[in-house]
Amino acid sequence: MHDARIRVGLFADALQPTDADPDRLRATLTQVADAGVDHLCVGDHVSFFVGAGSDGLISATSLLAVQAALPVYVGAYLLPLRHPVTVARQLATIAQLAPGRLTLGVGLGGEDRHEIEICGVDAKTRGRRMDECLRILRGLADGTPVTFDGEFFTLNDALILPAPSPSIPLVVGGRSDAAVSRAATLGDGWLGIWVSPRRYLAVRDDIARQAADAGRDPGRFEHALNVWCGFGSTREAARELLATQMQRFYQMPFEPFERYSPSGTTEDVAEFVQHYIDAGCSTFNVIPCAQDDDHAIAAVGELRTILAASADRVRGAR
Repeated sequence: MHDARIRVGLFADALQPTDADPDRLRATLTQVADAGVDHLCVGDHVSFFVGAGSDGLISATSLLAVQAALPVYVGAYLLPLRHPVTVARQLATIAQLAPGRLTLGVGLGGEDRHEIEICGVDAKTRGRRMDECLRILRGLADGTPVTFDGEFFTLNDALILPAPSPSIPLVVGGRSDAAVSRAATLGDGWLGIWVSPRRYLAVRDDIARQAADAGRDPGRFEHALNVWCGFGSTREAARELLATQMQRFYQMPFEPFERYSPSGTTEDVAEFVQHYIDAGCSTFNVIPCAQDDDHAIAAVGELRTILAASADRVRGAR
């Protein structure tokens, strides 16, 4: 069973580019670790809206290779756009490089349908493709041959060695009922985004029920949340930073995201996030928007300190 410690990670993608200078990158990541942040996070897109993106597993590997202090959480890898056997080999290779330091969150994508289409995938089938990909990845992860005959993939004695040891957690993202069932039966937890605390609690309970029905132990799951956060001396200043960056990234107005995206001082953000802890979330992958990298890193570290202190008080009162 996972411990009750709250983990707070920082999306390295949100920091300013380091011009591929490994010394500058290493210095920035040391600053993140020194701030008390638990892990680094990376996203994944093949060609998002204006052709933007970075490969999540390559980004994760570069961060793991350049420093040894922090694990990396991929949130979320667009698994249906890849062949699962190839992904299994990538994961096995990363596990040899950095054993126990990778968590793979997976998702369907969908904000940009063109991204899916140019990868040769019918957007309407990506949920079923995800199911097959996850079954194949889980089968290959223990180092035994996998034979599979599905709608999208056919394998005969596929084998990937050496198997990752320890195993790499597969955390399933998505807000639909199908995604929740997928997390319960094929995942090691759920990765939420754009959900209210009430919905988060309902999903946690639903996953626990479905996992138990499937003979799986829901106590071993670790549920997470990707959350955009604006940090500043006032709510107004923080909101402006957050709205500007989110509108640029998603190519749409900020207002539909605002209820799920806190802004203000670190204490304001911590108060917002606490409702998700109460709903069963233990891992937060923060996309920080602040006036510069120094402020962003310091804010995420301070957020982690506040949440940890609050969790300690709760445990002490029991």
